[in-house]
Amino acid sequence: MAKPKTEFSVNQKVVYPSQGVGKITEIFKKDFNGNEVYYYKIYLEVSDMVVMVPVDNSSQLGIRSIVSADKARKALDMITEDFEPPTSDWKLRYQMNLDLLKSGTIEDIASIVRSLYQRSKVKELPILERKLFDSAKKLLIDEFSEALGISEKETEAMLHAKLEPIGQKIEKKSPVFEDEDEDEDDFGDELDADEKDTSSDDETDGDDDDDDDED
Repeated sequence: MAKPKTEFSVNQKVVYPSQGVGKITEIFKKDFNGNEVYYYKIYLEVSDMVVMVPVDNSSQLGIRSIVSADKARKALDMITEDFEPPTSDWKLRYQMNLDLLKSGTIEDIASIVRSLYQRSKVKELPILERKLFDSAKKLLIDEFSEALGISEKETEAMLHAKLEPIGQKIEKKSPVFEDEDEDEDDFGDELDADEKDTSSDDETDGDDDDDDDED
């Protein structure tokens, strides 16, 4: 099988939805059920994990390039725009935001951070939502940092400057409304499972590297 034309190249930084920024360290082929399949080997620094993704499945999994600096700035500016406050039903809110996280676009990640930050100023977030907020914020900071070519510390300060006015608006407003049905048991630890799940089409790096036939 001839080496296919690949969308990404070795040493390129990419975004893996729900997992974060990774670096392609190798493009190789290996035998899979009697067929030669080409893979990206991607190192995910945030989790110190290596995953192997079939080249043909990468776009289906949502793997994409780091956004341009211009697109990153637009997503950052979007945080300060007026938006519809999230539902008070935390389970529905959680599922909606989890779906956005899985989509992996920078605009969706920024939307999660904005809405959950706003909600956290109204009322303390349930544990699962707090974890979701922290995950989305980390994903956003990592990609902004790569796109803008600045440190994570600088990026975090920029993000905080955009979020702070949202909190100030909430402080001037009124009554806190209780979240509807705060029992988290129905979800179990779905976010943890999602963070560990790199799809059935992926393989974590292991002992079978010796079998790789590098091109």
